[in-house]
Amino acid sequence: MLTRPAPDPDQAIPAAGGAQAVDRALALLAAVGRAGPEGDTLSGLAQASGVARPTARRLLLSLIAAHLVEQDDASRYHLGPGAFLLGMRAGRRHDMAEQAADCVARLARATGDSAFLLIPQGDEVLCLMREEGTHPIRTHALLAGDRNPLGVGAGGLALLAALPEPEAAAALARLAPALAARMGEAAAEVPGDLARARAAGHAVNPGRVVPGSWGIGVAVLWPDGRPAAALTIAAVEARMGPFRQEELGRLLRSEAAVIEARLARHLIPGTLPASRERMIR
Repeated sequence: MLTRPAPDPDQAIPAAGGAQAVDRALALLAAVGRAGPEGDTLSGLAQASGVARPTARRLLLSLIAAHLVEQDDASRYHLGPGAFLLGMRAGRRHDMAEQAADCVARLARATGDSAFLLIPQGDEVLCLMREEGTHPIRTHALLAGDRNPLGVGAGGLALLAALPEPEAAAALARLAPALAARMGEAAAEVPGDLARARAAGHAVNPGRVVPGSWGIGVAVLWPDGRPAAALTIAAVEARMGPFRQEELGRLLRSEAAVIEARLARHLIPGTLPASRERMIR
């Protein structure tokens, strides 16, 4: 049974340093969300968020009082009903999966390969959706719910390429340890892959994460040109020759333009989607 213990008044957050407390609380809330259905312990959340254990406990009590977090009988923490309600309210305006579901399905049908929708979340990329194609040989390197550092895989590369170059360079420097941990020696190839993505108009992952598992992706842009999501197609290496890469790139850009038009109409009535030329520059 999930419980919501009242916060200890003796453990209240000091008023001073309020902005820092908010940053830490949000980091903890994000860590609780990443923990998934099984939840996480106080020690695990403190380590994942970079917050000291005593401070993490105090902040978690505040989040529990706000119904954003719950603690179960095994002292594991989960997202609470308040987080669910916030997500529901945000979903009515920003449900990327709803905007893109038919596009992902068309990509899987047209190519026979697995198609994906990914969204950026800070320095990470979250796989929101995976649609299987009909080809009997599939790659399972990426599943719905998986997270990777920005720059990992075709979707992560496409999102990074959609950023202004100085911002992308800063992100690469900041993420160097995470990329090395995820990709090993192949992390050294990311800057070159990024340059090629900008030149080609689509990003290609030539088996950098899992050998033999290739991917191609493009960014979906908000009307202001910022990356909103990425569409990708994954297949075994034998199905990703140069000619087919160009074909898949055209299909991906076409579906990305459909989603961009929807986002433009939804957020700014009467505007057109950002130019595809702004995706990779």
